[in-house]
Amino acid sequence: MTSTRESRTLAVLFADICNSTLLYQRMGDAAAQAVVEECLALVGEVAHKYSGRVVKPVGDAALCVFQTADSGVLAASAMQAQVQARRPGRQPLKLHVGLHYGPVLIEQADVFGDTVNAAAYLTAVAAEDQILTTESVEAHLSDGLKAAVRPIFRTLLKGSSQESNVFQVLWEQQSPDLTDVNLASRRRIPGDTGSLLLACRDRVVRVDQRQPQVVVGRGDECGLVVADKFASRQHMTVRLLRTHFYVVDHSINGTFVTLENGDEVHVLRGEMLLDGGGRICLGRSRTEGASEVIVYKRDRRSMYRVG
Repeated sequence: MTSTRESRTLAVLFADICNSTLLYQRMGDAAAQAVVEECLALVGEVAHKYSGRVVKPVGDAALCVFQTADSGVLAASAMQAQVQARRPGRQPLKLHVGLHYGPVLIEQADVFGDTVNAAAYLTAVAAEDQILTTESVEAHLSDGLKAAVRPIFRTLLKGSSQESNVFQVLWEQQSPDLTDVNLASRRRIPGDTGSLLLACRDRVVRVDQRQPQVVVGRGDECGLVVADKFASRQHMTVRLLRTHFYVVDHSINGTFVTLENGDEVHVLRGEMLLDGGGRICLGRSRTEGASEVIVYKRDRRSMYRVG
């Protein structure tokens, strides 16, 4: 049976738990997962209260939709307040939230498109306890709620050819401790640069908001397994931090990164920003006959893009 695809205008919200990786490391997988599930259940309760719904969990985040910009802003503020007040799992959890209003594609209750992309991106750049939103949300707010947002950044959102303002939602508990905005500076934040693809032989893995880090090495437990005898069992990690990708070396012999201009950088027990594309060799340089070469490149499409 062929599924139907519908287009509607909605407020799209991501509520993501900050530093969840540290939570898993500290508590163990089972206990941390229980805390995450309790927190996301609370997010779902709040979404329902404001006539929204949770579309699906995305890692340790919840993707929600609402009928209006007002309900999205009110729900985002209530999510922050409720998580702070109720401490799911008796843990001091923090959320970072992104919200956008615009057209989405709906198929089998899931949502896709540039509006979803923009909300996911804003979540990635939001700090803990912060709600970031867009000019579109601000323009569709009722007069009483317009005072609850302030412009703090400019950026280029997916699906747009012009920079626009990014707004901060001022939810009640946060407001007394706000940092003043320097109106004289041009506060431009990086745009959404999509995913990072790692390819070795016939295997390709993706690092993005859904999978923000991948371990590479000889060990079978790694997300990308290599066979070079000079590579350590857990040789390196490629991780996403906000909108940037980094290689973090854990090995004995180091990681050799060849940049687009042909220069090679040896990273040993340190980290390096991966910008653009290039090649990675584990344990020995390409000039030393490395048997495994990992090609990395940006996929400029967001993981939520359709078509």
